[in-house]
Amino acid sequence: MTEMAILFDSSKCTGCKGCQVACKCWNNLPSYMKGANAEEDFTGTYQNPPDLNGTTRLIMTFDERDGAGQKPVEWAFGRRSCMHCEDAPCAAVCSGGALVRNEDTGFVEVDQSKCVGCKYCLDACPYNVPRYDGDNGILGRAIINKCTGCGDRVEHGMAPACVSTCQPQALRFGTREEMLAYGQERVEVLRGRGFADASLYGADQIGGAHVLHVLKYPLDRYELPENPEVSATVAMTQVMKPITGALSGLTVVGLAAMFGLAAGYKRDKLAYNPATKDTIDVATGAVVKHGDGQDEMSVMEHITENIGKKGGR
Repeated sequence: MTEMAILFDSSKCTGCKGCQVACKCWNNLPSYMKGANAEEDFTGTYQNPPDLNGTTRLIMTFDERDGAGQKPVEWAFGRRSCMHCEDAPCAAVCSGGALVRNEDTGFVEVDQSKCVGCKYCLDACPYNVPRYDGDNGILGRAIINKCTGCGDRVEHGMAPACVSTCQPQALRFGTREEMLAYGQERVEVLRGRGFADASLYGADQIGGAHVLHVLKYPLDRYELPENPEVSATVAMTQVMKPITGALSGLTVVGLAAMFGLAAGYKRDKLAYNPATKDTIDVATGAVVKHGDGQDEMSVMEHITENIGKKGGR
């Protein structure tokens, strides 16, 4: 399959949040509630929830400023979710193999059953995207939850859930090559209409993203970093992986060797003959000690001696 991409055109977005709802429905994610009353989170903006969280993989951002002329408010709608980087740092640092880049589609997929809750991916992500479900501190297990690109839909020829519900076609889905070309066309159209700061975001960042953004206004009006950089954590993890693997291998070999040595040692079964007062090896019938047969130290000395002989073979 050719590498795919989602394109978000902010100039066509109406801020309906239908994509947020579709993401929740398709992925069976519960609604976000902070406390008993969701109004606790209201800050005067329509952006809700305020950011990604353990049960929310996609949010629309709202930048509201004073308008001009017949438009008292100038809206800049943005999109916050996984960018599905070509050189995905989250997948590079994932210690459990929960994050894997699909080489066919380009999307970074998630296997929650393999997540160990280390949170290295959050430190590595330049977009501050990964969130965790069930994060209850030391006593709870934190499981990664982020956009998967709806791989279960894509592999059957369907568009991601968010794209399929967008009526103004602010979201599009196709090959990355097609989406890049379409995005550039939209930028030129917007610039021709007087939006000199219009740009295409995601074409080159972190090796190129599989979620592209056509931005109508300057970048600072959207919750996207101007120059996303890969954290030093990624480089350090790549250095440590071979070392960790080697140490793990040595540990396994060492344990196997210890088990092998231990397998040759077994406690001899001894018996006491009250008539002769001798301690006898039941297996061989040999007299281990003459007299004082129940002397514990003599039995232990015999066991130690036998172990020494077996170890020397």
